Amino acid sequence: MQFSFLIIDDNSTNIKGTLELFDNFPNYFCAGVIKDSQTAINQIIKVKPQLVIVQIPIKSIDSTTFFKTITESFQYLECIPYFIALASSPDYALEAIQSGFSDYIVAPLHLHELGKMLFKFEKRNPPNIATTICIKSYSDYQFVALQDITYLKADNNTTDIQMDNGKTVNAYKTLKHFESTLPFYFLRIHKSYIVNINHVSRIHFSKAKCYLNYNEILPFSLTYKDNIDAIIKKINI
Repeated sequence: MQFSFLIIDDNSTNIKGTLELFDNFPNYFCAGVIKDSQTAINQIIKVKPQLVIVQIPIKSIDSTTFFKTITESFQYLECIPYFIALASSPDYALEAIQSGFSDYIVAPLHLHELGKMLFKFEKRNPPNIATTICIKSYSDYQFVALQDITYLKADNNTTDIQMDNGKTVNAYKTLKHFESTLPFYFLRIHKSYIVNINHVSRIHFSKAKCYLNYNEILPFSLTYKDNIDAIIKKINI
C-alpha cells in the first residue's frame, strides 16, 4: 500500500532532512513540497495527500492565521488529511491540536520518531483508495481498473484512457476532471497527458520524454516539472 504526503515548509534544510528520513519508508510518496504557505490549501485540494507535514512557525505567514486557515479548510476539503506539525519548541502545541492537527513533534525529527508517527497515522487512518473508476458513455458503463491504466490523453473536451493491454477507453470528461479525481499516483506531465507513475520506466530530461513500460513515449513540459521531480523521487528508491 502506498501513502502520499505533502510538506509545507519554507526552509530548504528542513525539507531536505524530512525527505531523507522518508527515504527509509518506500511506501510513502512525496506528492509535493510547498514553500508558500498561502497557497498550501489550494495544493492540498489539488493533490489530495493523505498526510500533511507542516513546519511551525512558517516565516511567510503568522502562525495563528495559518492555524485558522487549516481549521476553516475542514469545511470544504472532500478528504481531510492527517496533519502533523513539526516545531522547534512546544509553544504552538495547544493551538495546533485545537486547530485540527493530529500530531505535534518537537524538532529535530529523528527516524525513530518518524516511524512511530507513521505507525499512528496508518493505525488511525487506514487509507481508502479507489481501485476502479466507472466510465459512462450514454447508457454504457465500463469499469476500469486503475492499476491497468497507463496514461490519459486529452482529446478536446473528451479523454482517451490508454490501458496496458493496448485498449483505449473513451471518456466524455475533460483531462482536468480526471486530474482532480484520480488517486495521487496519477500525475499530469503535459497539458495533454496524465500518467500512472507505476508504469513510468524512464525520464529523459534533455529530450523532455517520459517512457512508459519501455515502449510508449510521451512528451512532458517544464510547466509540470514538480510532478516530474516527484516521479523521479518515487522511483529512485
